[in-house]
Amino acid sequence: MTVDNADRRAALRLTPVSRETEERLALLVSELTRWQAAKNLVSTATLDEVWTRHIADSLQIYGAAPQAKRWLDLGSGGGFPGLVIGICLVGIPGGHIDLVESNARKCAFLRHIARLTGAPVTVHNARIEDVIGGFTGKIDVVTARALAPLPQLLEWCKELLRTGSLGLFPKGQHLESELTESSKCWKIQASTLPSLTDSAAGILMVHAAEKRTDS
Repeated sequence: MTVDNADRRAALRLTPVSRETEERLALLVSELTRWQAAKNLVSTATLDEVWTRHIADSLQIYGAAPQAKRWLDLGSGGGFPGLVIGICLVGIPGGHIDLVESNARKCAFLRHIARLTGAPVTVHNARIEDVIGGFTGKIDVVTARALAPLPQLLEWCKELLRTGSLGLFPKGQHLESELTESSKCWKIQASTLPSLTDSAAGILMVHAAEKRTDS
């Protein structure tokens, strides 16, 4: 499969990066297309626009907290946003991202790209609930893309948020309804950034979340 160079240019206009970072991202895209048939890493329907649908969409998450050094990505799948953030952290002192993914085949791909690009990445082949407690107090930002409804994300991340981590959760057109549903059980301090890649979407920035005692 040939990746559309126009899509690549469009993505990098939205989310500019250095030449070195672009080259590492191109390696990720090349290997993604090579592994896709066997591993089903992302939806095949998105491959024609992989730079805008996955790379730029992930870069904007990193851009929401560019000073953060310690990241955690839950349900990393084919590496979005986790691998992209890891590539952005190359050369940054103390920069590191942990990727949590329960699918062993996808973990093999994540580790392969980390080695290929030199990204400061640790891959955990595990269920989220089995490992997330070990990150309490150690993470600047936790993120998850297309993983679960907001109430479940808050449940997983409540101790991280309590100890000062920022939650960055890209959401689609149902963001407001998810916030409304979550507010029934959670007191949430959050703000929203508009998405650069989808006018109907946004990035939810959760600064704090506490379970309601009256719910």
